[in-house]
Amino acid sequence: MAPIAAFQKGETMPSYVNVEKCDGCKALDRTACQYICPNDLMVLDREKMKAYNRDPSMCWECYNCVKICPTQAIEVRGYADFIPMGASVTPMRSTDSIMWTVKFRNGQIKRFKFPIRTTPEGSARPDGGFETADTDLSSPVLFTEPASLGLPEVFTLKK
Repeated sequence: MAPIAAFQKGETMPSYVNVEKCDGCKALDRTACQYICPNDLMVLDREKMKAYNRDPSMCWECYNCVKICPTQAIEVRGYADFIPMGASVTPMRSTDSIMWTVKFRNGQIKRFKFPIRTTPEGSARPDGGFETADTDLSSPVLFTEPASLGLPEVFTLKK
């Protein structure tokens, strides 16, 4: 069974690539889905120039590949806790938001837009503007504590 054809649309499974839509990110070194997958599951079939999920059983269904795909070729099943059974959900990503399109069984379409950033691109600060204290890795104090907690010191058990 070829890796791309192993799973067809409609089967119950994690992310899958619609081969009619996938352009292999125009034969770049790595596809967008390869770049973003936290479990390193998405790969490019160099013969067909199509991406595929090499081990669907290991997929976390995090939607990262679905959200980043420039051709909307990757799909994943929607769960009943956010879309009803039989509906489909498709995200469209821009630099500052994601537009989720839900198509219901009766054909009705609803769109929801959510921001993906709270700061301009490239301006995020790891410390969030809080004073950083101890950098000792054996310390119970986290990176921005106690300032980020709004406390004079972090509570610890005293002996």
